[in-house]
Amino acid sequence: MRRIVLLAAALALLPAAASATTLDDVKARGKLVCGVSEGLPGFSDRDQKGAWHGFDVDFCRALAAATLGDPDKVDYVPLSTEARFKALTDGKIDVLSRNSTWTLSRDVGLGIEFAGISFHDGQGFLTRTSYGVNSALELQGARICVITGTTTEDNAAAWFAAKKIAVTFERFATRPEARKAYAEEKCDAFTADRSALAGERSLLDPPEDHVILPEVISKEPLGPVTRQDDPAWTEIVRWTLFGLIDAEEAGVTSASVAADPAPALALGKPAVAPLHLSDDWLASAIGKVGNYGEIFERNLGETSPLGLKRGINALWTNGGILYAPPMQ
Repeated sequence: MRRIVLLAAALALLPAAASATTLDDVKARGKLVCGVSEGLPGFSDRDQKGAWHGFDVDFCRALAAATLGDPDKVDYVPLSTEARFKALTDGKIDVLSRNSTWTLSRDVGLGIEFAGISFHDGQGFLTRTSYGVNSALELQGARICVITGTTTEDNAAAWFAAKKIAVTFERFATRPEARKAYAEEKCDAFTADRSALAGERSLLDPPEDHVILPEVISKEPLGPVTRQDDPAWTEIVRWTLFGLIDAEEAGVTSASVAADPAPALALGKPAVAPLHLSDDWLASAIGKVGNYGEIFERNLGETSPLGLKRGINALWTNGGILYAPPMQ
């Protein structure tokens, strides 16, 4: 009987021990390994000095600040659309912070876990103003640049078929290849998530010669992704994201943390013990990287090169649909 009780006690400890693996690895390594896109303006891109920056990059930095106390302790791994999920499940990265759409087939079939939605997006179309259309409904006979290995082509094909609009697709493995073909007028339009199209437009010369058409043809919930076999790590990633969102709602900013960290410490306190984080995990993330609103405005907002309005990514208290569960 004693042996059975001891065995049961040992088995009860296994999930907690196994679930801490990624956090232990990150702490032992002293670095967070974060998968990002190969280069998408506003989300993850490198400057002339080779430094990474962008909305998705800043989430990596916030996660490093939350777990290691330092937003600069990140190794970035640029990944293609085809390689991104396998790199995660193979353990080559700790977290994927790259424009990836949460879908049922990915969620239940790839051994991955979507930790939350950091950006509500939708697929659209970019075209030249000289092409002379004001709506995607006018793209009859058009050549459409599209990136393979994504949900984008299926979405566009289904939408055009439903509207009985005949188009042809020019397929490319990477976004730079698709952008180059579009810039060389080998395509009449370019389809991708609207945020990605805003980034691509910012690289065209001049950007104002190109317009994103008004139609939004899909739901594209984007957010960080983890492996399914480490639920405790997923919770850390999830609540780091939620913490940044709740901090904006609570009016806790990087400047306010510098002046008085107490509100941020109180906001993050319920997660300290169950997630095995330091007392200042959330204060560190907000103070060193900013809350969700600061991260958005810096990388994607109206004063950035992308010039995006918050739109549906505004807080639920400000006309959008963005909110996080309460931290209590």
